Amino acid sequence: MSEKKYDVLGIGNAIVDVLAQVDDAFLEAEGLAKGGMALIDAERAAALSSAIAAERELSGGSVANTMVGLADLGGRAAFIGKVGTDALGETFRAELTKTGVRFLTPDAQSGPPTAQCVVLVTPDAQRTMNTFLGACVHVGPEDVDGETVASARVIYLEGYLWDLEPAKQAFLKAAKLAHENNVRVSLSLSDPFCVNRHRESFLDFVKHHVDILFANEEEVRALYRHDNIDAALESAASDAETVAVTRGADGAVVIHRGERHAIQAVPPRQLVDTTGAGDLFAAGFLYGFTQNFAMQRCGDLGAAAASEIIAQYGARSERSLREAAALLLA
Repeated sequence: MSEKKYDVLGIGNAIVDVLAQVDDAFLEAEGLAKGGMALIDAERAAALSSAIAAERELSGGSVANTMVGLADLGGRAAFIGKVGTDALGETFRAELTKTGVRFLTPDAQSGPPTAQCVVLVTPDAQRTMNTFLGACVHVGPEDVDGETVASARVIYLEGYLWDLEPAKQAFLKAAKLAHENNVRVSLSLSDPFCVNRHRESFLDFVKHHVDILFANEEEVRALYRHDNIDAALESAASDAETVAVTRGADGAVVIHRGERHAIQAVPPRQLVDTTGAGDLFAAGFLYGFTQNFAMQRCGDLGAAAASEIIAQYGARSERSLREAAALLLA
Protein backbone atom coordinates (compact mmCIF):
# COMPACT_ATOMS: atom_id res chain seq x y z
CA MET A 1 0.00 0.00 0.00
CA SER A 2 1.19 3.56 -0.70
CA GLU A 3 2.21 5.82 2.18
CA LYS A 4 -0.72 7.32 4.05
CA LYS A 5 -1.15 9.61 7.05
CA TYR A 6 -3.24 7.02 8.93
CA ASP A 7 -3.31 3.25 8.83
CA VAL A 8 -6.97 3.18 9.86
CA LEU A 9 -9.65 5.86 10.13
CA GLY A 10 -12.48 4.73 12.39
CA ILE A 11 -15.97 6.19 12.30
CA GLY A 12 -18.13 5.23 15.23
CA ASN A 13 -19.98 6.02 18.42
CA ALA A 14 -18.12 8.00 21.09
CA ILE A 15 -19.37 6.45 24.32
CA VAL A 16 -18.30 6.33 27.95
CA ASP A 17 -18.74 2.83 29.38
CA VAL A 18 -20.10 2.47 32.91
CA LEU A 19 -19.17 -1.04 34.12
CA ALA A 20 -20.76 -3.03 36.93
CA GLN A 21 -20.89 -6.67 38.01
CA VAL A 22 -24.37 -8.18 38.32
CA ASP A 23 -25.90 -11.65 38.50
CA ASP A 24 -28.31 -13.33 36.08
CA ALA A 25 -31.21 -12.57 38.40
CA PHE A 26 -30.59 -8.83 37.95
CA LEU A 27 -30.75 -9.16 34.16
CA GLU A 28 -33.96 -11.15 34.43
CA ALA A 29 -35.53 -8.65 36.81
CA GLU A 30 -34.66 -5.80 34.47
CA GLY A 31 -35.90 -7.67 31.39
CA LEU A 32 -32.49 -7.59 29.69
CA ALA A 33 -31.35 -10.02 26.99
CA LYS A 34 -28.08 -11.46 28.19
CA GLY A 35 -25.15 -10.76 25.91
CA GLY A 36 -27.02 -8.25 23.73
CA MET A 37 -27.05 -4.51 23.20
CA ALA A 38 -30.20 -2.44 23.75
CA LEU A 39 -30.68 1.21 22.90
CA ILE A 40 -32.12 3.12 25.86
CA ASP A 41 -33.17 6.69 26.59
CA ALA A 42 -31.73 9.08 29.16
CA GLU A 43 -34.31 8.14 31.80
CA ARG A 44 -33.59 4.42 31.45
CA ALA A 45 -29.85 5.08 31.61
CA ALA A 46 -30.34 7.00 34.84
CA ALA A 47 -32.53 4.26 36.33
CA LEU A 48 -30.03 1.51 35.51
CA SER A 49 -27.13 3.57 36.80
CA SER A 50 -28.91 4.09 40.11
CA ALA A 51 -29.67 0.35 40.42
CA ILE A 52 -26.05 -0.79 40.12
CA ALA A 53 -22.81 -0.23 41.95
CA ALA A 54 -20.66 1.15 39.13
CA GLU A 55 -17.06 -0.02 39.38
CA ARG A 56 -15.51 1.97 36.57
CA GLU A 57 -16.17 4.64 33.98
CA LEU A 58 -14.10 4.10 30.86
CA SER A 59 -14.09 5.71 27.44
CA GLY A 60 -15.55 3.20 25.04
CA GLY A 61 -17.44 2.72 21.82
CA SER A 62 -16.66 -0.22 19.54
CA VAL A 63 -14.66 1.57 16.85
CA ALA A 64 -12.90 3.83 19.37
CA ASN A 65 -11.80 0.72 21.26
CA THR A 66 -10.40 -0.75 18.06
CA MET A 67 -8.54 2.45 17.22
CA VAL A 68 -6.97 2.54 20.70
CA GLY A 69 -5.88 -1.07 20.32
CA LEU A 70 -4.41 -0.34 16.90
CA ALA A 71 -2.45 2.63 18.27
CA ASP A 72 -1.23 0.51 21.19
CA LEU A 73 0.18 -2.00 18.71
CA GLY A 74 2.04 0.79 16.93
CA GLY A 75 -0.45 1.74 14.22
CA ARG A 76 -1.52 5.23 13.18
CA ALA A 77 -5.18 5.65 14.04
CA ALA A 78 -7.75 8.42 13.72
CA PHE A 79 -11.35 8.62 14.89
CA ILE A 80 -14.51 10.44 13.82
CA GLY A 81 -17.27 10.53 16.43
CA LYS A 82 -19.26 13.09 18.43
CA VAL A 83 -19.25 13.99 22.11
CA GLY A 84 -21.06 16.74 23.99
CA THR A 85 -19.57 19.75 25.73
CA ASP A 86 -19.71 18.11 29.17
CA ALA A 87 -17.50 16.29 31.67
CA LEU A 88 -17.95 12.88 30.06
CA GLY A 89 -17.09 14.38 26.67
CA GLU A 90 -13.93 15.93 28.08
CA THR A 91 -13.00 12.60 29.62
CA PHE A 92 -13.56 10.75 26.35
CA ARG A 93 -11.51 13.21 24.29
CA ALA A 94 -8.65 13.33 26.79
CA GLU A 95 -8.44 9.54 27.15
CA LEU A 96 -8.59 8.91 23.41
CA THR A 97 -5.98 11.55 22.61
CA LYS A 98 -3.69 10.23 25.35
CA THR A 99 -3.52 6.87 23.57
CA GLY A 100 -2.19 8.45 20.39
CA VAL A 101 -5.43 8.31 18.41
CA ARG A 102 -6.24 11.51 16.50
CA PHE A 103 -9.77 12.67 17.40
CA LEU A 104 -10.91 14.60 14.35
CA THR A 105 -14.43 15.75 15.32
CA PRO A 106 -15.32 18.92 17.28
CA ASP A 107 -17.72 18.70 20.24
CA ALA A 108 -21.44 19.05 19.60
CA GLN A 109 -22.37 22.57 20.69
CA SER A 110 -26.01 21.76 21.33
CA GLY A 111 -28.27 18.78 21.83
CA PRO A 112 -27.98 15.80 24.18
CA PRO A 113 -24.98 14.99 26.38
CA THR A 114 -22.17 12.54 25.69
CA ALA A 115 -23.33 8.98 25.15
CA GLN A 116 -22.92 6.32 27.80
CA CYS A 117 -23.18 2.54 27.82
CA VAL A 118 -24.12 0.71 31.01
CA VAL A 119 -22.15 -2.56 30.71
CA LEU A 120 -23.42 -5.30 33.02
CA VAL A 121 -20.92 -8.12 33.51
CA THR A 122 -22.20 -11.48 34.81
CA PRO A 123 -20.02 -14.08 36.60
CA ASP A 124 -19.52 -16.02 33.34
CA ALA A 125 -17.81 -12.87 31.91
CA GLN A 126 -20.65 -12.16 29.48
CA ARG A 127 -21.47 -8.49 29.01
CA THR A 128 -24.93 -7.04 28.45
CA MET A 129 -24.87 -3.51 27.08
CA ASN A 130 -27.47 -0.76 27.47
CA THR A 131 -26.62 2.25 25.38
CA PHE A 132 -27.85 5.83 25.59
CA LEU A 133 -26.57 7.33 22.35
CA GLY A 134 -26.75 10.97 23.37
CA ALA A 135 -24.46 13.15 21.27
CA CYS A 136 -23.66 10.22 18.95
CA VAL A 137 -26.76 11.11 16.95
CA HIS A 138 -24.98 14.26 15.81
CA VAL A 139 -22.43 12.40 13.67
CA GLY A 140 -23.40 13.13 10.09
CA PRO A 141 -22.08 13.38 6.54
CA GLU A 142 -20.74 16.86 7.27
CA ASP A 143 -18.17 15.24 9.59
CA VAL A 144 -16.71 13.17 6.74
CA ASP A 145 -14.59 14.70 3.97
CA GLY A 146 -12.67 13.28 1.06
CA GLU A 147 -9.25 14.52 2.13
CA THR A 148 -9.51 12.82 5.53
CA VAL A 149 -10.80 9.55 4.09
CA ALA A 150 -8.11 9.56 1.40
CA SER A 151 -5.44 9.97 4.09
CA ALA A 152 -6.12 6.45 5.44
CA ARG A 153 -5.28 2.99 4.18
CA VAL A 154 -8.47 1.52 5.62
CA ILE A 155 -11.67 2.98 7.04
CA TYR A 156 -13.40 1.01 9.78
CA LEU A 157 -17.14 1.32 10.41
CA GLU A 158 -19.46 -0.14 13.04
CA GLY A 159 -22.86 -1.60 12.29
CA TYR A 160 -24.39 0.28 15.22
CA LEU A 161 -24.23 3.44 13.09
CA TRP A 162 -26.94 2.00 10.87
CA ASP A 163 -29.52 2.70 13.61
CA LEU A 164 -29.17 6.47 13.15
CA GLU A 165 -30.07 8.16 9.87
CA PRO A 166 -27.46 11.00 9.96
CA ALA A 167 -24.75 8.53 11.01
CA LYS A 168 -25.89 6.10 8.32
CA GLN A 169 -25.45 8.85 5.73
CA ALA A 170 -21.95 9.54 7.09
CA PHE A 171 -21.25 5.82 6.78
CA LEU A 172 -22.40 5.69 3.13
CA LYS A 173 -20.51 8.86 2.22
CA ALA A 174 -17.32 7.51 3.79
CA ALA A 175 -17.57 4.24 1.88
CA LYS A 176 -18.13 6.06 -1.41
CA LEU A 177 -15.18 8.41 -0.79
CA ALA A 178 -13.00 5.49 0.26
CA HIS A 179 -13.45 3.60 -2.97
CA GLU A 180 -12.95 6.76 -5.00
CA ASN A 181 -9.56 7.12 -3.28
CA ASN A 182 -8.42 3.47 -3.30
CA VAL A 183 -9.05 3.08 0.44
CA ARG A 184 -10.28 -0.27 1.79
CA VAL A 185 -13.63 -0.36 3.60
CA SER A 186 -13.97 -2.56 6.68
CA LEU A 187 -17.15 -3.15 8.65
CA SER A 188 -17.99 -4.73 11.99
CA LEU A 189 -21.53 -6.14 12.11
CA SER A 190 -21.53 -5.13 15.82
CA ASP A 191 -24.52 -7.04 17.17
CA PRO A 192 -27.00 -9.70 15.99
CA PHE A 193 -29.98 -7.57 17.04
CA CYS A 194 -28.60 -4.72 14.92
CA VAL A 195 -28.15 -7.13 11.99
CA ASN A 196 -31.73 -8.36 12.27
CA ARG A 197 -33.06 -4.77 12.34
CA HIS A 198 -31.31 -3.87 9.08
CA ARG A 199 -30.59 -7.18 7.39
CA GLU A 200 -31.50 -6.34 3.79
CA SER A 201 -29.65 -3.03 3.70
CA PHE A 202 -26.66 -4.59 5.47
CA LEU A 203 -26.53 -7.32 2.84
CA ASP A 204 -26.57 -4.74 0.07
CA PHE A 205 -23.86 -2.69 1.76
CA VAL A 206 -21.59 -5.69 2.34
CA LYS A 207 -22.02 -6.92 -1.23
CA HIS A 208 -21.33 -3.57 -2.88
CA HIS A 209 -19.05 -1.66 -0.51
CA VAL A 210 -17.24 -3.83 2.05
CA ASP A 211 -13.75 -5.22 1.50
CA ILE A 212 -13.14 -6.59 5.01
CA LEU A 213 -16.05 -7.93 7.07
CA PHE A 214 -15.76 -8.57 10.83
CA ALA A 215 -18.42 -10.52 12.73
CA ASN A 216 -18.95 -13.19 15.33
CA GLU A 217 -20.74 -16.46 14.60
CA GLU A 218 -24.16 -15.26 15.68
CA GLU A 219 -23.92 -12.08 13.63
CA VAL A 220 -22.82 -13.73 10.40
CA ARG A 221 -25.49 -16.43 10.75
CA ALA A 222 -28.10 -13.70 11.29
CA LEU A 223 -26.94 -11.78 8.22
CA TYR A 224 -27.11 -14.78 5.89
CA ARG A 225 -29.89 -16.67 7.71
CA HIS A 226 -27.91 -19.88 7.96
CA ASP A 227 -27.95 -22.07 11.04
CA ASN A 228 -24.78 -23.72 9.79
CA ILE A 229 -21.70 -21.58 10.36
CA ASP A 230 -19.82 -22.99 7.35
CA ALA A 231 -22.70 -22.08 5.03
CA ALA A 232 -22.76 -18.56 6.51
CA LEU A 233 -19.00 -18.21 6.05
CA GLU A 234 -19.25 -19.33 2.44
CA SER A 235 -21.94 -16.74 1.75
CA ALA A 236 -19.94 -13.99 3.44
CA ALA A 237 -16.80 -14.89 1.51
CA SER A 238 -18.73 -14.55 -1.75
CA ASP A 239 -19.64 -10.96 -0.85
CA ALA A 240 -16.45 -9.58 0.76
CA GLU A 241 -12.83 -10.09 -0.24
CA THR A 242 -11.82 -10.75 3.37
CA VAL A 243 -13.99 -12.16 6.15
CA ALA A 244 -12.92 -12.53 9.79
CA VAL A 245 -15.38 -14.30 12.07
CA THR A 246 -14.65 -14.80 15.76
CA ARG A 247 -15.82 -17.97 17.49
CA GLY A 248 -15.08 -17.37 21.18
CA ALA A 249 -13.09 -20.20 22.75
CA ASP A 250 -12.97 -21.88 19.31
CA GLY A 251 -10.84 -19.07 17.93
CA ALA A 252 -11.70 -17.48 14.60
CA VAL A 253 -11.90 -18.12 10.88
CA VAL A 254 -10.36 -15.81 8.30
CA ILE A 255 -11.23 -16.23 4.63
CA HIS A 256 -9.30 -14.13 2.12
CA ARG A 257 -10.02 -14.46 -1.58
CA GLY A 258 -11.42 -17.93 -0.98
CA GLU A 259 -8.49 -19.19 1.09
CA ARG A 260 -9.52 -20.23 4.60
CA HIS A 261 -7.34 -19.84 7.70
CA ALA A 262 -8.15 -21.37 11.10
CA ILE A 263 -7.15 -19.06 13.95
CA GLN A 264 -6.57 -20.68 17.31
CA ALA A 265 -7.87 -18.92 20.42
CA VAL A 266 -5.20 -17.74 22.84
CA PRO A 267 -6.14 -18.79 26.40
CA PRO A 268 -6.32 -15.68 28.59
CA ARG A 269 -4.31 -15.29 31.78
CA GLN A 270 -7.72 -15.22 33.46
CA LEU A 271 -11.26 -14.79 32.13
CA VAL A 272 -12.72 -11.62 33.63
CA ASP A 273 -14.85 -9.74 31.09
CA THR A 274 -15.53 -10.35 27.40
CA THR A 275 -16.22 -6.64 26.76
CA GLY A 276 -14.20 -5.53 23.76
CA ALA A 277 -13.00 -8.97 22.64
CA GLY A 278 -14.28 -8.44 19.09
CA ASP A 279 -13.06 -4.85 19.06
CA LEU A 280 -9.54 -5.90 19.97
CA PHE A 281 -9.54 -8.82 17.54
CA ALA A 282 -10.28 -6.25 14.83
CA ALA A 283 -7.48 -4.02 16.15
CA GLY A 284 -4.92 -6.78 15.91
CA PHE A 285 -6.14 -7.94 12.52
CA LEU A 286 -6.22 -4.44 11.03
CA TYR A 287 -2.77 -3.62 12.38
CA GLY A 288 -1.42 -6.72 10.69
CA PHE A 289 -3.35 -6.00 7.50
CA THR A 290 -2.00 -2.46 7.21
CA GLN A 291 1.54 -3.78 7.81
CA ASN A 292 1.06 -6.27 4.95
CA PHE A 293 1.27 -9.31 7.22
CA ALA A 294 0.08 -12.67 5.94
CA MET A 295 -3.59 -13.43 6.68
CA GLN A 296 -2.77 -16.15 9.23
CA ARG A 297 -0.53 -13.75 11.12
CA CYS A 298 -3.21 -11.03 11.02
CA GLY A 299 -5.70 -13.44 12.57
CA ASP A 300 -3.22 -14.67 15.18
CA LEU A 301 -2.49 -11.08 16.15
CA GLY A 302 -6.21 -10.43 16.54
CA ALA A 303 -6.55 -13.50 18.77
CA ALA A 304 -3.63 -12.36 20.93
CA ALA A 305 -5.14 -8.90 21.40
CA ALA A 306 -8.56 -10.35 22.22
CA SER A 307 -7.01 -12.70 24.78
CA GLU A 308 -5.34 -9.81 26.55
CA ILE A 309 -8.50 -7.74 26.83
CA ILE A 310 -10.72 -10.48 28.28
CA ALA A 311 -8.28 -10.93 31.17
CA GLN A 312 -9.34 -7.54 32.60
CA TYR A 313 -12.38 -5.28 32.96
CA GLY A 314 -13.14 -2.90 30.11
CA ALA A 315 -12.02 -2.68 26.52
CA ARG A 316 -8.89 -0.54 26.91
CA SER A 317 -5.85 -2.67 27.66
CA GLU A 318 -4.08 -2.07 30.97
CA ARG A 319 -0.95 -3.75 29.59
CA SER A 320 0.88 -2.93 26.38
CA LEU A 321 -0.65 -4.93 23.55
CA ARG A 322 2.66 -4.70 21.75
CA GLU A 323 4.26 -6.43 24.71
CA ALA A 324 1.48 -9.04 24.91
CA ALA A 325 1.85 -9.86 21.21
CA ALA A 326 5.64 -9.49 21.05
CA LEU A 327 6.28 -12.89 19.44
CA LEU A 328 3.93 -12.06 16.56
CA LEU A 329 5.49 -8.66 16.02
CA ALA A 330 9.14 -9.75 16.06
